Amino acid sequence: MFTGIVSAAGRVKAVKRESRVGSRLPGLTLTIAAPYRGLKRGESIAVSGACLTVEKVVKGGFTVHVIGTTLDRTLIGDYAAGRRVNLERALKASDRLGGHIVQGHVDGVARVVAAADRDDARLLDLEVPREVREVTVPHGSITVDGVSLTVNALPASGAVQVSLIPYTRTHTTLGSAPVGDRDHVEGDVLGKYVKALCRTNS
Repeated sequence: MFTGIVSAAGRVKAVKRESRVGSRLPGLTLTIAAPYRGLKRGESIAVSGACLTVEKVVKGGFTVHVIGTTLDRTLIGDYAAGRRVNLERALKASDRLGGHIVQGHVDGVARVVAAADRDDARLLDLEVPREVREVTVPHGSITVDGVSLTVNALPASGAVQVSLIPYTRTHTTLGSAPVGDRDHVEGDVLGKYVKALCRTNS
């Protein structure tokens, strides 16, 4: 589990495409440069919002294997060496829950359809998948490329507006996101459970 509080901006160092024995779906291995100390094989790291498992710890970073089903749901298949990614290590039981409950299970891809500066904030309007829009409420939570954000408004059907504070603009990849940019998005897990319960009881 994660909280959407990005702890480092990493960079993809290498991408290796491969197929695993016994698997019909091709996957790929990413080598990611990161400033973390004490990484261990098997631990979970959210890479731009996608929960991935550390396969190997290397000097200055780590490697992860991305399976075909994850590639189908995310943009990771388009990643190339040099790409910046938001990183967050898994939550410890004793950690502060600074953002909101984030599973690292990407629901789909959002697209930036409008961007504007308002005072010291930057507003982004995102076109999101229907299943994400259905569990999103004003002033609720949403995860965009691994970043926990507060929903500023619902400007149109199928759209969600978020507001980026200066810290977020500086310390994550979202600060430079232009109109047309595509990002991973995860809807609020509490909203998902409410939706499921309402469907069951209807």
